[in-house]
Amino acid sequence: MKGQETFGPLTLIHGRNSGGYPHCHSLFLPASGVLIDPSSDREMLTRLRDEGSVRTVWLSHWHEDHLMHLDLFDDLPLWMAEEDAPPLADPEIYMDWYRIDDPAERVFWREVLRDQFHFRPRKPARFLRDGEVIDLGDVTVEVLRTPGHSPGHLAFFFREPEILFLGDYDLASTGPWYGEIHASIEDTLASIHRLEAVPARLWLAGHGAGVLEGPLDGRWRRYEATIAERDERYLAFLDRPRTFAEIAGAWIFFGKPKEPRAFYELGERLHAEKHLSRLREKGLVREQGGVFLRT
Repeated sequence: MKGQETFGPLTLIHGRNSGGYPHCHSLFLPASGVLIDPSSDREMLTRLRDEGSVRTVWLSHWHEDHLMHLDLFDDLPLWMAEEDAPPLADPEIYMDWYRIDDPAERVFWREVLRDQFHFRPRKPARFLRDGEVIDLGDVTVEVLRTPGHSPGHLAFFFREPEILFLGDYDLASTGPWYGEIHASIEDTLASIHRLEAVPARLWLAGHGAGVLEGPLDGRWRRYEATIAERDERYLAFLDRPRTFAEIAGAWIFFGKPKEPRAFYELGERLHAEKHLSRLREKGLVREQGGVFLRT
């Protein structure tokens, strides 16, 4: 694990598991005490808390791999987008946003949220708004609402050093993620285009390598292209009529079973729903009696 890297007024705290689920990379601004996405390294975050270095916590979005260690800062103000606040208020709403309907699955996820992700109901002290510019003393930051990954996902452009924190638009070769009920493929595409247009010279992301250096033109195009490629994989699987269970069980989105199994099986179902809906809207797929067919 790299530990941390400093870029002028910003410090990227690398997450465990190379920033992979259930962790992410955190961003810390020492001068203002702003900590973004506290799910990187509990030991390092505990040290910052004990030193009194953190004064406000921001979330790029509501997902559990970005708030796992938020419990360390329960006494501090929490800022985030209003659109992403509802699931933080109640674990039942949280599970609803992932469409976890089976009672046994809800029991499992309720325990996981409590024990692994230290979930506690929370109410933000302030909502971050799209386009607002916040003066943090040594740096100004522009808040960019970039829905798609979640309804209120935020990116942050730090103007003076020209650094863009992408959150979960991490430009991974596997492509973007939109596996919850309020996520959207079309919003994801719009947000990709918006982020690509930001005049940054350095990009920081919540997962993967964490640090991206330009030019990124080809990477943005490749990242976007994965969405159409996924459409093609779902269409190819419909070489004969298939039930939703068959489609979700084929691991078309992730390519193969992954661990933790419960999380990735949930992601497979939700992404299959998104792509099947998109293909139906395009007139390429229809559903008949619970079976999906190519038109």
